[in-house]
Amino acid sequence: MPIIQDKVDALVARARREVDAGFLPSAQVALAYEGELVAFETFGAATPDTRYAVFSCTKAFVAGAVWPLIGDGLVDVSLPVAAYVPEFATNGKESITVEQVMLHTSGFPHAPLPPVEGATSAGRTARFAHWRLSWEPGTSYEYHATSAHWVLAEIIERVTGRDFRDVVAERVTEPAGLPHMLGIPPDEQGDIATLVTVGEEATPEEVQAAFGVPALPVTEVTPEAILGFNSPAVRAAGVPGGGGVMRACDLALFYQRLLHDDGSIWKPDVLADVTTNVRNTLPERFSGVPANRSLGLVLAGGDGYSHVRGFGRTVSPRAFGHNGAGGQLAWADPATGLSLGYCTNGYDLHVVRQPRRGSAISSLAAVCTTP
Repeated sequence: MPIIQDKVDALVARARREVDAGFLPSAQVALAYEGELVAFETFGAATPDTRYAVFSCTKAFVAGAVWPLIGDGLVDVSLPVAAYVPEFATNGKESITVEQVMLHTSGFPHAPLPPVEGATSAGRTARFAHWRLSWEPGTSYEYHATSAHWVLAEIIERVTGRDFRDVVAERVTEPAGLPHMLGIPPDEQGDIATLVTVGEEATPEEVQAAFGVPALPVTEVTPEAILGFNSPAVRAAGVPGGGGVMRACDLALFYQRLLHDDGSIWKPDVLADVTTNVRNTLPERFSGVPANRSLGLVLAGGDGYSHVRGFGRTVSPRAFGHNGAGGQLAWADPATGLSLGYCTNGYDLHVVRQPRRGSAISSLAAVCTTP
């Protein structure tokens, strides 16, 4: 499938638009195909070396460190978390499985753990002991913005005897030829774009028109929490559910590796499972849209909700990925061989405009090859 340059140019122009208009301080966009970058552009107050907080795009990399452990027989997702982390088995959590944690059906979506406290095993397990359930595990789907991946981080450390941030580097990013992206020391943070809020809040009427309700539910993903990722200590902690720092090209090339891995990072059967096997079809508690989640990724699906899941409207049902707060985009489409990375340090307060921008960029990216 040859690349269509006019469509690549349209993608780049759309990614540039809001930066040129002064709305976003900077952004990067990258498109890759057959293991190579087709486009990588930086706009605004940034350089091609600038790294961005990619928030929940991080989740795929941490899951990517669990997948080799599954392949090696060190982690069995059907077992309770407590089989690996006994301290977790309190307050009704003893039966929660690793699979439920990876599918966001484990029932503790809002369990608190300050980033710096979560940087150590002692800090994590002390909090685990106090966490309580919001609903019965396995009965519902609600996005666990950070809580689930703190648990995965602890499991990684228990079965490997290594710091989870190092395991992500050693088992995922280094073999994929990508830079270290989780747990950045303060003296190595100089090239990270500072996060800022932009825009104005959407009116109740705008939210009602877009989502059918006058206000979205309050979650831990607030502007204050987002700007907290400017903290050197938070960046160094390496929040496993959202603390990754990288460039758009790194995201696009990571997803190329998911499309083309030769078995040196992930065993073929495990990789096939995580990129194709939808294990969670429960409706999301707020929107009612089916989760369409595998062990660590979201699949676009063919049910008409690909744009709601962050893939735009033109990807194939087989597309998979995991986006991040503030409009960060990261996905691949096996039907075309394309992968996309998009990053910005402008956190849009308008909850309708930001997802529309992401949908437009993804929709343009997905058609950059011939049918």
